[in-house]
Order: sequence, then C-alpha cells, then structure tokens
Amino acid sequence: MNAHGIAHKYGDHIDTDVIIPARYLATQDPNELAAHCMEDIDKSFRQKSQSGDILVAGLNFGCGSSREHAPIAIKASGISCVIAKNFARIFYRNSINIGLPILECPAASEGIDDGDEVTVDYNTGVITDVTKGETYQAEPFPPFIKDIISKGGLMASLRAKGAAK
Repeated sequence: MNAHGIAHKYGDHIDTDVIIPARYLATQDPNELAAHCMEDIDKSFRQKSQSGDILVAGLNFGCGSSREHAPIAIKASGISCVIAKNFARIFYRNSINIGLPILECPAASEGIDDGDEVTVDYNTGVITDVTKGETYQAEPFPPFIKDIISKGGLMASLRAKGAAK
C-alpha cells in the first residue's frame, strides 16, 4: 500500500467548512462533494488535482465540525493521502473510518512544497519528496488501521471480517 502523486499544500487550521462548505452538506454523493472540495480556499483545486495526488497541510487540519463529508470529499477528489503536522482528532478518526490515509509528520509538512512529487510508503511511514530528494519519517499505520484503509473503510473492513467467518 503506497501513495505517489503531486503535493497540493495548504496552511494551518484548515477547517471542515473550508474542505467542504456547509452549503453542500445536503448531499451524500461523493462525486458531488468532490466537485466542491477546497473551493473556498482554492478555486482551482478540483481542476489541478489528479487521482493519486497528496494533500499537505500544517497544524490542526480538519478542525471544526465533526462532519464526515470532509474526508469523503477529499478521498472522492482522488487524493491518495493527507500529510499534516497534526489533525483534529474527529477528522483523523473520520478519515480512517472512510479509508482515507492520513499521516502526521511535522517535518514533511514543513519541507514539502506545493507541486513537489511525493511518495508515501504506508508500511514503513517513509515519505519521500522526490523533487527535492528528501525523506521524512512518519509513524507507520498499525496493522488494524492498515486493514481498515486497505478495505476502503471501517464498514467495509467489518463486512469483510464477517464474510470470512
């Protein structure tokens, strides 16, 4: 399980209202949410982001309301991983629950620039800025979180465990 893509970098305290504005919360459709992801902070995000790209942010990413819409919008946008200095706790849990890989790594958050080519090895936690030839060490996912993410989220993981019995 790895990620490889172009970095899209944002600052500190990016809240869930910026990730997906409240005016779009009437829908649960991931594609509709993706169409409006980050639009209040970066109107070009949807056009410039490609499947597999990586979102990089600063402190307290995903603060604000506890809406699951925010990580769904990011994942549906094709973002393969979010790297930040740290995450709001409820956003962190919601992301894992829907199968969006997120890693806390202050050094990578500071060192990676917008537009850099980045790879992430989820097994080791190594983040490589290919553009700069620099590596950073994040805490790798424990096995149970790797399982949840690889299955596409908590519910899919539980269904797979039930089917295996």
